[in-house]
Formats: sequence, C-alpha cells, structure tokens
Amino acid sequence: QVNVLQSGGGSVQAGGSLSLSCALSGYIRSINCMAWFRQAAGNDREGVAAVDVHGGAVIYVDSVKGRFTVTRDDAKRTMSLQMVSLEANDTATYYCAAAMSCPFRSERLKIASYDYWGQGTQVTVSS
Repeated sequence: QVNVLQSGGGSVQAGGSLSLSCALSGYIRSINCMAWFRQAAGNDREGVAAVDVHGGAVIYVDSVKGRFTVTRDDAKRTMSLQMVSLEANDTATYYCAAAMSCPFRSERLKIASYDYWGQGTQVTVSS
C-alpha cells in the first residue's frame, strides 16, 4: 500500500509563481513512476509532468514547457513542481500520482498508467 501526500498551491496573479510538493509513504519501493496531473473545472484530467524514479528526463506537457520544473529525490520518492509565469488557464486542481509500473515515455502522461493518487491541491491564477 502506498499513500500519496501533497501540499502547496494557492492563489496568485498571472505571471506569479507557486509550488507543489508530493511525498509517498508506505511501500514506496513499489513505485517506479510519479506524475503531476491537473483538472480544471469542466475539463478532463490531464497529465502535466512525469518522472521515472530510476532516472531520465522529466516529461512535460507542451503547455507548461519552460514554465514548470520538477525537482525530485528518486530514492525518497518525493518531488516538487515549481511553477513560474503562471497563466489563468493553469488554474486547476493539481494531483500527484504514483505508478507501480512505469510505461514508455509516450504513455507517462496518461491517467490509466497510475495506481495511487493524492488528494488534490488547488492552484488559482487570476488575470
């Protein structure tokens, strides 16, 4: 069993910065992939960024490239999401997710790849 705990977020004006953190507890060595997803009101949940805890570059959705940065401690199974130059359309509930199996890179931003989910953290960007 793995628990996903997340924190951070908040409200900021467009152009500002926020951060999110995620930490796993339980049998964390069973986790091989971690990711951030977000869901805006009325929208489907979408993948934002994903990491293979055994190494390799972070995968980002195109809309956040250059603005969002993941930092990670793979052994601890922790990660943070640093968000800068925030835009109104970044407003969403953000979720940390963890997967026992890490798929190929092309599949790492898909909801179905993940087994455990955090409680969600609100990010609100006003314009």
